[in-house]
Amino acid sequence: MNATHGEPPQLPATAAQGTVPHAPPPSAADSAFAPGDGRSWARVSRRHTLSRGLAATFWALPCALGGALVGWRNGGVPGAVVLVSLVVVALAVTWIVAELTSRSYGYAERDDDLILTSGVFVRRLVVVPYARMEFVDVTSGLVDRWLGLATVRLHTAAAATDARIPSLPVREAGELRDRLAHHGEHRSTP
Repeated sequence: MNATHGEPPQLPATAAQGTVPHAPPPSAADSAFAPGDGRSWARVSRRHTLSRGLAATFWALPCALGGALVGWRNGGVPGAVVLVSLVVVALAVTWIVAELTSRSYGYAERDDDLILTSGVFVRRLVVVPYARMEFVDVTSGLVDRWLGLATVRLHTAAAATDARIPSLPVREAGELRDRLAHHGEHRSTP
């Protein structure tokens, strides 16, 4: 409330439009990771976090049980509690990183290439020309199949290129696979 007139305070135009009034402008580094051509990033499924978190949980359960047994045999209850606590903390960190990773993945199909971005601590941008693609691979593990997700992986002649888009809904993964295969066939070099 405006103390002098009993009115609500006036918000700057940026705050009224839903943006943060004191947000820093995008840095020059951010522009290096933009998809370009006025395009926006297509994102992976919001179930990415659940998929990665459940997979980690399935591994953590036997580790916690084993840690509890080893800790109990060697240090009694305090030893068991310490080892189980370590597993729980590692699992919590895994869930947090999975959420951050989910927000970092993006891809954009351009006229001559596919660009992918990822990375929480180190940002990465990969450009895969359609003419360089050798084949497109779609995989889905047990947890991903249960959640209806799949990973699309692009293989090129350069073995170091790790171009993969995880946690896409199965239908979207199939459609992307078909589009990429079509682009690759029509742009392949003889």
